[in-house]
Amino acid sequence: MSFVPLRRNRDFMLLQSGQLLSTFGSSISNLAYPLLVLAVTGSAAKAGYVGAAQFTPLLVFNLVAGLVADRVDRRRLMIASDVAGAAAVGTLGALVLTHNASFWAILAIAFVDATAAVFFRAGQSGAFRAVVPLAQLPAAASLSQARGASVLLLGPPVGGALFGLARALPFVADAVSYVFSSASLLLMRTRFQEERERDPAPVRRQLTEGLAFLSRVPFLRTTMLMIAASNFSTTGVQLAVIVLAKRHGLSSASIGGFVALVGVTTLLGSLVSPILRRFFSLHTILLSEFWAALAFIPFFIWPSVYVLAAAFAAQAFWFPNTDSAVTAYWYALTPDRLVGRVMSVSSTLRVLAVPLGPVAAGLLLTSASPRATIAVFTGWTLAAAVVGTFSSSIRSAPRLEDLVTPAASPAEAG
Repeated sequence: MSFVPLRRNRDFMLLQSGQLLSTFGSSISNLAYPLLVLAVTGSAAKAGYVGAAQFTPLLVFNLVAGLVADRVDRRRLMIASDVAGAAAVGTLGALVLTHNASFWAILAIAFVDATAAVFFRAGQSGAFRAVVPLAQLPAAASLSQARGASVLLLGPPVGGALFGLARALPFVADAVSYVFSSASLLLMRTRFQEERERDPAPVRRQLTEGLAFLSRVPFLRTTMLMIAASNFSTTGVQLAVIVLAKRHGLSSASIGGFVALVGVTTLLGSLVSPILRRFFSLHTILLSEFWAALAFIPFFIWPSVYVLAAAFAAQAFWFPNTDSAVTAYWYALTPDRLVGRVMSVSSTLRVLAVPLGPVAAGLLLTSASPRATIAVFTGWTLAAAVVGTFSSSIRSAPRLEDLVTPAASPAEAG
């Protein structure tokens, strides 16, 4: 079965270009939020409260957003979310310009902006699945990973520079980026969901249907738990790199360089992913991120922060490869009517492990040696690798090509 190359898939390119600009705008304002709070209040604690306000909607509204995305027109949901986000950050830009940006206003706007993003992402899951044939999902996911990695490298420095020129500029730029996102959605021709009848089930049952489906499919359940374990270890190691760099007396610029190095190798992994898929099976690529934790072994011999940073960057090379494989299978195995809910449940459960990593790293580094700390995180990831390697649900997973059906690939006809 042949498909139009992704670069010639009009709707995919529109979706990617719109989200590139929108994500870039969000990364600019995300850096500007704490800088603005510090400039207005001088309080690091209040800057932390705003950070919590940005994170809270993911936990509070993610499941509801998934249900909404499965019940309404996803394109309209995404555009409405863009409008809400643009109005929020645009209002903040106006408040900054008129010197009326109080702490409480910043807190409320950050919450609204983050909530809009949660509902947008819930709709985007279905849109992505609609415009890309399932057989091309690994390649499409790799391109999305490359977009995200490039934004992580470029967005924060640009945000800092714009904030230095004028405090309102990052928020104005983000508001404009939302406009480009909505324009790309309006230009797309593909429907973002299959035809479906109204579900008469009670709302409570519909809310839990995504979790019920995930729990019934062993492959989805296993990979979700594996990625949650990896998220726990990754965030823990990231904090360990920063703490150990400080103990070594390295400058903030050097620490920033370590963080940037991870971004560079992640971007490189995204770019090389198409080549790797020619030589390795999707099953092997799916497990690559976990077995790449073996790169930390040299740290146990030479416990230097430079060795740790290099090992972390080496593992990060495989992050987009594993993510692209997992994403492809998740979309292939999930019916369209449940995409929003299943993806929302998955992202919620995975994100719950994220804050636990830094907490564990902080406690371990306070009471144990750096070797012992990294051993815990390495062992945790390798345990997930062993589970994935011997899991019958992963070993017996069919080829992605065998899951492709005309009904599952509405973008073919576009």
